[in-house]
Amino acid sequence: MGERRSWIPMEDGVRLAVSLFLPEGAEEGRAAPVVLEALPYRKDDATASYRPEYERLCGVYGYAVARVDLRGTGSSEGVATDEYPESEQADLCQVIGWLAEQPWSTGAVGMYGTSYSGFNSFQVAAERPPALKAIIAIYSSDDRYTDDVHYTGGAVKLLDLVDYPLYMVALNALPPVPAIAGADWRERWRERVEGLEPWLLRWLEEQVDGPYWRQGSLRPGYQRIACPTMLVAGWADGYRNATFRVLERLQAPVRLLFGPWSHTATDSSLPGPRIDLVPEMVRWWDRWLRDQPNGVDEDPPVTVFARHSTRPAPDLDEQPGTWRTEPSWPPARAADLALPLTGATGPAADPASAADHPPPGCRRAGQRWGRPAGGAAGRRHCGLDQLRRGICRSGSRSTSGRTTPGR
Repeated sequence: MGERRSWIPMEDGVRLAVSLFLPEGAEEGRAAPVVLEALPYRKDDATASYRPEYERLCGVYGYAVARVDLRGTGSSEGVATDEYPESEQADLCQVIGWLAEQPWSTGAVGMYGTSYSGFNSFQVAAERPPALKAIIAIYSSDDRYTDDVHYTGGAVKLLDLVDYPLYMVALNALPPVPAIAGADWRERWRERVEGLEPWLLRWLEEQVDGPYWRQGSLRPGYQRIACPTMLVAGWADGYRNATFRVLERLQAPVRLLFGPWSHTATDSSLPGPRIDLVPEMVRWWDRWLRDQPNGVDEDPPVTVFARHSTRPAPDLDEQPGTWRTEPSWPPARAADLALPLTGATGPAADPASAADHPPPGCRRAGQRWGRPAGGAAGRRHCGLDQLRRGICRSGSRSTSGRTTPGR
């Protein structure tokens, strides 16, 4: 097994650069299912650290893996005109068709990724290319306007618009890798730089929701996705709300793994507990790309980490809590609780009265309420493995970190 670089031709003549990881015997007749990740983050240098994950999926689990530079990025030809343009989805449908037709492929393709490549997994699944059998979207959103890096409640989201657009301008202005692009790499670089326009300029022209933001957004057309979909989300990640909407509205087979994580790899995120995500992804691929009846579609569809209260800390290593499985979402036992702000009587309306009515299970400490010492909130929990088969880890690292500026 090794990395093999190739080209995938598009209908308009542009070629996309792809790195292929093929399991032993794949080119001698033992075909394998294919897993695809497509990103604009330069596979051959800026994100070369992702390679160990591809090698593991290939060498340990027997999947063919394809990593593609999107049009106009990395070593691929063309110009990157915007994030998630309609042409990107068209390109990736052609990529999936090409992968399915290769002699080392069984014809079954899965797509996955974190953040950007989770977004385009949703987008391409909505196009329903025949060979795409399942997707895994990690830290991803269904709505580019309300739940992404551009606007919050109609206001410019300056936290993200400071770093991410600048990062992408610099990244898209870099040349293709000469050893891959060939002798004309300078001409291709000139074409890229001369056609480069900061994506931010268009975003600032589109300050209200409309057709521009619906392009690339799954919401509200969730019924467009028919293939089995696995979702991975984190309580400390910015896309957590979108995950629940997708879970509730998808009509295809769906699974949600919701942990305490931030926008980084599940085996290195702070706070923990941390898990090795690769076996969980493989279990999903095995069921839908290899048609193995491993029970993943019969298990409760939701596995969620329920956090317990803890004192804030700048370097909290592990969030206290417990792993739970749920047969549906919202849970059937959930209930609405109304807390009126005006026109009410009792503790909710009278702060002085509230001081004499602590919440259940709380004790008074001066003028503050606190949980009793000890108990479940004071113990360490790492119980997803207790639910099923042992994937919790304290500090091991087996998947690549995927924190990209602005994502």
